[in-house]
Amino acid sequence: MQQLGGPSRYAYTDIIAITGHFRDRLGQGGYGSVYKGILFPGNIHVAIKMLINSKCNGEEFISEVSTIGRIHHVNVVRLIGFCSEETRRALVYEYMPNGSLDRYIFSSEKSFSWDMLNMIALGIARGINYLHQGCDMQILHFDIKPHNILLDRNFVPKVADFGLAKLYPRDNSFVPLSAMRGTVGYIAPEMVSRSFGVISSKSDVYSFGMLLLEMAGGRRNADPNVTNSSQNYYPSWVYDRLIEQQVGEISVINMHELEKKLCIIGLWCIQMKSHDRPTMSEVIEMLQSDINVLEMPSRPFFCDGQEQVSALDSYYLSSQLDDIEEDDE
Repeated sequence: MQQLGGPSRYAYTDIIAITGHFRDRLGQGGYGSVYKGILFPGNIHVAIKMLINSKCNGEEFISEVSTIGRIHHVNVVRLIGFCSEETRRALVYEYMPNGSLDRYIFSSEKSFSWDMLNMIALGIARGINYLHQGCDMQILHFDIKPHNILLDRNFVPKVADFGLAKLYPRDNSFVPLSAMRGTVGYIAPEMVSRSFGVISSKSDVYSFGMLLLEMAGGRRNADPNVTNSSQNYYPSWVYDRLIEQQVGEISVINMHELEKKLCIIGLWCIQMKSHDRPTMSEVIEMLQSDINVLEMPSRPFFCDGQEQVSALDSYYLSSQLDDIEEDDE
């Protein structure tokens, strides 16, 4: 695998040395912990993810690592190496000095310009599209969210967290229900109920749409702390504002053109039925197009009036903040 340019294999003793006995922890999640490390020679900074509860055996793990290790795209975090020694599993990634996207879009102190946000959105879309279309195997991420988008020193976005990603033949549009994973608030409806369609690459499109709306709104889509209760669920609120502007009603908000563009594309991506959503390649075209050529999508199911809030709505809205504490550790 290494002769073919794949990731390097490290012994567990190497991992201990690289991390300085796990001295500098960058974060923690359900998969395990991430530590900062330095590769010698060259003083190359890396991020090492120590996996816990890895369900696949050693051969399966190495097979997945070899596939993911061949990914080379400017908008995907590069896998440098791995460790598979008895029950110990680790992934060695390039280090991203500017951290994750959520540190910036949810903080007024670290806000980006609209041009920068549009550029970041386009980069993320290209990265996800590459995973879907650019590899021998289709890689479905299933956990696209701001926390899993990392930024390099020039704020180029890179899709991260492949510790739990799933690999499928590109011509196989059907994904088993056992593949379900993700974070509440970004999970596509079909991941909860098959009545909304089959699990596929369109499930990542839905998650990207939720991420895009949060980038545009500068806030979490479901925020119980918003003082105006009608604005608690941002996708619903912004959809109504855009419709008001479309029919010429006086709106209380003055939206930047790029803000409006990101919102319209995001609303297309979160359509409830998977076949109504664009592909990631179509999303890229939309992000590169002029806002005047974009049509408003149908009202997403979650944007219906309060009297029609469904059980699935309640599931999303009441559980939105479940993973936030874990992400922010």
